[in-house]
Amino acid sequence: MILKRHLSFAAWLTSAMLACAASAALAQTPAPAAAPAEEPDTLILSDTLNYDDIKKESVFTGNVIMTRGLMTLRSDKLTMREDAQGFQYGTATVAPGELVFIRQENPEKFEVLEARGVRAEYDGKAETVEMIGKAVVTRFICGQPFDNVKGQRVIYHQKNSTYEAYGGADSAAPGGRVRSLARPQAKADAAIAECKKKSAPRK
Repeated sequence: MILKRHLSFAAWLTSAMLACAASAALAQTPAPAAAPAEEPDTLILSDTLNYDDIKKESVFTGNVIMTRGLMTLRSDKLTMREDAQGFQYGTATVAPGELVFIRQENPEKFEVLEARGVRAEYDGKAETVEMIGKAVVTRFICGQPFDNVKGQRVIYHQKNSTYEAYGGADSAAPGGRVRSLARPQAKADAAIAECKKKSAPRK
């Protein structure tokens, strides 16, 4: 099932994965002379961090919490590596019974995107982000859930802004199926307008 949906969770998971690798490398390489002003700070909390310069691999373990701007990623383990061509690959995992959690806030649109899955994988060469096992991606507007897709796997393709959803035994939807729900754009626009009205300063 391939759907043309402009979900931005791939963009923030991509930045999360790249930020992790960059953070680990700071201990080995000097910081850039001048970082772009728009680059947000990255904070990673974990019980342990192991960096292997030969393998170009960083492993964060134990209640991993990464924040980068308005994005938050939570997992039990986050592994980053880089191939000979410089492409980045990342995997976030959790203990049995738990789910990787990713949240991105977009205050200007009163929007929050949340993604959950048993595992999250980023492939920098293919430019894909994949939520695997009990995968769920939901868009909230003004605190209300709007777009939602569930499946065994949800794969986002950055190159063409499309995603695929597949069913399977470990699907988050009943019966191992893919379940996709999209509310009318008019309702989303109305919710945004209501939030703007409530947040407008009183005269």
